[in-house]
Amino acid sequence: MFRPKLSVITVVYNDVSHIERTMRSVLGQTYPHIEYIVIDGLSTDGTLDIVSKYKDKVRLISEEDNGIYDAMNKGLKLVSGDYVLFMNSGDELYEPDTVSKVFASADDADIYYGETEMIDAKGRSLGQRRHQAPENFTWRDFKYGMSVSHQAIYIKRSLIEPFNSRYQLSADIDWILTAARKAKNIVNVRQYVAKYMVGGMSKKKHRQSLAERFAIMRQHYGLLPTLFNHFVIAFNLAWYWLLHRKTND
Repeated sequence: MFRPKLSVITVVYNDVSHIERTMRSVLGQTYPHIEYIVIDGLSTDGTLDIVSKYKDKVRLISEEDNGIYDAMNKGLKLVSGDYVLFMNSGDELYEPDTVSKVFASADDADIYYGETEMIDAKGRSLGQRRHQAPENFTWRDFKYGMSVSHQAIYIKRSLIEPFNSRYQLSADIDWILTAARKAKNIVNVRQYVAKYMVGGMSKKKHRQSLAERFAIMRQHYGLLPTLFNHFVIAFNLAWYWLLHRKTND
């Protein structure tokens, strides 16, 4: 059987309310070959006490960082697995056998991906993401938005580069696109693989996040296609919210 080693990285800072839920979803996996790395930004709210409960099962680094992607890059320097997955504090693997199902779907893919369910701060379902995972994902599929969340994508370590420190809020888009452009075999596992807790800094600093996303899309797709694609994004978003409003009415 194809049983590669998976490195899961969780980045956290002062999130005592949610970190244990994330850790339990990783440590409770039936798949035996998982390396778990937690990068903490010197939390002061009790987060470290929670993480320390699992110190025999987790590799913990707790020190100051220069933001979330600096912390993620610290995690990448520590991985020894064949594949890498990021599960931020508050996010969850979908079921206890999720990782087993992912690697049972195909042998030796460059990237595995699946669908994501949104949850609130208490772990309650908010339904599927507005951007559904494409049937056959390639690097071109992000032109209308991030169609696969980073919690739902397993990337072969040999394809991975560090997160670009130029971006503070949207570097995960650039990171996935950079890896996907190198990938030759991308597998859709055709199931929910992750739960994503809505919110985060990209929501709180929405304008900066949008500016970074535009710069990333321009870098990968070119200026004119990116301008056109953003008109399409705006139209699709307006249509989505119009339908959503009518449904609620």
